[in-house]
Amino acid sequence: MPLVEINFDGLVGPSHNYAGLSLGNLASANNAGEVSYPRAAALQGLGKMRHNIALGLTQGLFTPLPRPNPVLLKALGLENIDESDGVQRRLRAAAWSASSMWTANAATVSPAPDTVDGRCHLTAANLVTMPHRSQEWPDTVRQLRLAFANNQSFEVHDAVPPCFGDEGAANHMRMCASHDVPGLEIFVYGTTGGAFPARQHEQASRAVARLHGLNPERCLFVEQASEAIAAGAFHNDVVAVANERVLFTHEQAFADPEGTYAAIRERLPEAEIVVVSASIVSLGDAIRSYLFNAQLLTLPSGEMGLVIPLEAWETPSVRSWLEGHVASNGPIRRVLPVDVRQSMANGGGPACLRLRVVADPATVDPRFLLNEAKLVLVEQVVSEHWPEQIDPADIGSESLARSVIKARAALLEALALPELA
Repeated sequence: MPLVEINFDGLVGPSHNYAGLSLGNLASANNAGEVSYPRAAALQGLGKMRHNIALGLTQGLFTPLPRPNPVLLKALGLENIDESDGVQRRLRAAAWSASSMWTANAATVSPAPDTVDGRCHLTAANLVTMPHRSQEWPDTVRQLRLAFANNQSFEVHDAVPPCFGDEGAANHMRMCASHDVPGLEIFVYGTTGGAFPARQHEQASRAVARLHGLNPERCLFVEQASEAIAAGAFHNDVVAVANERVLFTHEQAFADPEGTYAAIRERLPEAEIVVVSASIVSLGDAIRSYLFNAQLLTLPSGEMGLVIPLEAWETPSVRSWLEGHVASNGPIRRVLPVDVRQSMANGGGPACLRLRVVADPATVDPRFLLNEAKLVLVEQVVSEHWPEQIDPADIGSESLARSVIKARAALLEALALPELA
């Protein structure tokens, strides 16, 4: 089977808003209370998908989850809340969150070449550290089991028990000679982050590796640097990203960087490790710009390209480093800025918006794969049905709820996905 990397992007949902629910995510906290623009956000995301298709890459799409979430509202007794109670308002906002757009947190994925049964395994992330995200995984599993229903090619696992926090592919990297051969799977966990929680637990990562039937000799379990978490790197993909033989990382990403690099080289001798020095790009600049929350991709030409947010290109220290790297003939040959400002303002860059799945596209439900005609169709639905803007004070409005529910229903109808209604 021809195995290729498919990037499944989450479409920004019609309830996209800035409620500031994500502790440790600096952009989310800094923009709390701002007016959001769901229509523009979704169109920006679709623009990134079109950009990647134009590069010759295979692109998929996941739909927004049901919002406002009636299951969470009922379970918390929030059908009628006390508007003077700030805690109740935040809990209600959680039920409206569009955070499933960041599909890097949907699941951890191990391609068929790495697994004992020769199938691609996906384990939904439980996301228990953040209340607004912990509600996602049951609906995520429904969508994953629909998209990857071919049981000869895929197995989709429920989330690991909530006693251990799991944040999915945002804390997982895979290195390999090429996507279609056995690789080295790197699981990154945290232990402390000062005032901010370490969201990925080591035992959750080890459980996922066991569920996927991975060869223990081709797995690494690496601790994220506590100073990175404390500085706002709430996921490893804010400070490191890998693709095939290349690891692109900030020097302060890992608790034991030299030990990590040595372990990678021992298991994958052809590894190229590109380290950005803090003396050139500070940890603060790396996190604010989301330099590493980028899509490091193998282009059809065989070159590697880095899809970065405009914010990274506009940060002088980052742009200088990138231009110098390309000029020096480093492994990253093309730098490709994209506009995802609405997502960035809520703390998610190009890498947050996608889940990487190495598979034969013919084994995936075609309703989840994109081409130009389907992109145009989705853009039409978004332009017609997504709210133009949402003020945080609007959260809980019955008229807005009707509008959001109607918008998602229109999308599912357009994509012929009644199973997700």
